[in-house]
Amino acid sequence: MAVVDPVADMLTRIRNAYGAYHTDVVVPASKMKSSIAGILKEEGYIADYAVEDRDISITLKYAEGKPLITGLKKVSKPGRRVYVGASDIPRVQNGIGICIVSTSKGLLEGAKAKEANVGGELLCEIW
Repeated sequence: MAVVDPVADMLTRIRNAYGAYHTDVVVPASKMKSSIAGILKEEGYIADYAVEDRDISITLKYAEGKPLITGLKKVSKPGRRVYVGASDIPRVQNGIGICIVSTSKGLLEGAKAKEANVGGELLCEIW
């Protein structure tokens, strides 16, 4: 069966793996998912990721036995796309979390997109 929203599927797999206290999770590979995993690693939400043939293996990170990611929310969905300007990029959980924006310069974390003065499609929020 085909997946309608691959990014939402990736976020759900990560959420479920954290809920079951798994050490890693495997998701089907794509350039967008690889970029999202790179942002998560850069921001410290996951320990590491590796792109293999057709899969991305994500190593999850825990602090004192608790997951670092407490919430994942897909904002822009196939039925309702959400676009934001550079000045409208939201602060997630009063600055505790991050948002990922698909811009003309590629996928960027919200603060970096605001700094680069570019807007785009607001993909997800992570805290």
